[in-house]
Amino acid sequence: MCWGHMPGRTAAKKAEMARFLGIDTSNYTTSAALYDTERCRIYQAKRLLPVKPGEAGLRQSDAVFHHTRQLPQIMDELFSQTPPMFDAIGVSARPRSGEESYMPCFLCGEGVGSILAGTHRVPLYQTSHQIGHILAVLYSANAMHLLQAPFLSFHVSGGTTDCVLCTPDPAQCLRIEPVSTSLDLKAGQAVDRVGLMLGLQFPCGSTLEQLAMQCDRLPTHPRPVMKGLNCCLSGLQNQCQHLLDQGTPAPQIALYCLMAIAETVYAMTKAAFGVYGQLPVVYAGGVMSNQLIRREICRHGTAYFAAPAFSCDNAAGVAVYAALSAEEGKQP
Repeated sequence: MCWGHMPGRTAAKKAEMARFLGIDTSNYTTSAALYDTERCRIYQAKRLLPVKPGEAGLRQSDAVFHHTRQLPQIMDELFSQTPPMFDAIGVSARPRSGEESYMPCFLCGEGVGSILAGTHRVPLYQTSHQIGHILAVLYSANAMHLLQAPFLSFHVSGGTTDCVLCTPDPAQCLRIEPVSTSLDLKAGQAVDRVGLMLGLQFPCGSTLEQLAMQCDRLPTHPRPVMKGLNCCLSGLQNQCQHLLDQGTPAPQIALYCLMAIAETVYAMTKAAFGVYGQLPVVYAGGVMSNQLIRREICRHGTAYFAAPAFSCDNAAGVAVYAALSAEEGKQP
């Protein structure tokens, strides 16, 4: 995706601004990216936060500690690929859009971004981890044109199973309005808990997918549990435990878990269509990198997904946000 392919972008602006740094410090991954609009390329460096065997995540204090250790290494890795020059910086300062959204791990990236912006005398733009995910999809799917009109987006990960309405907004690139969510367990939590149940290592997404690919027959057909526009996923963990207790083979349980999530996300999509009409739909977040889930959702119609390198937690969308903000002349 080149600067000139982004809505409203001009050659003059491209000449003025060419390189944009993004930093994201989520509860799963330390990541940095540099968006070079002149070469139409994004450079990335990222590393998962280490989790002890058998555990299903990190305390925030541990996440902050690991980000503090890993960020210098990630920055070194990024700038071994491309010179450490940039015209603006974007950081994810909170999990979701909205001033009330907060998680300590994002302070790590925000602090490093603030230091770099001060020493390099460049603007620093703050956004949400969620908007970063959405922009990463739009960039990698050649769908930046969606920024010109309202669209629906899903953010499906270990911490969220959200559907939001995205509306163009000059002040913040996208205005995010909640549409629906999971009222209990999140999709990524379900994947990891079922994976741990089957003896896999956290995070379990990729290995659960590989396990599911070993079979092509579901033990039973999953039925989404909906409450209005929202969903409930806590029963999925119980159903998988029941299947395991019955002696169901692990690959069938893995496939059942993933197909249940796919059916649930599509049920949420249909429910949102009933309120907002058939808007374009973007599916973001680490769970949406799963090829089995993507294939199942695509059976129902056109959908936008990130390329694999831009699907799980990453800073690419945050770098794109910095480019959009700088081009619009937004005040940091």
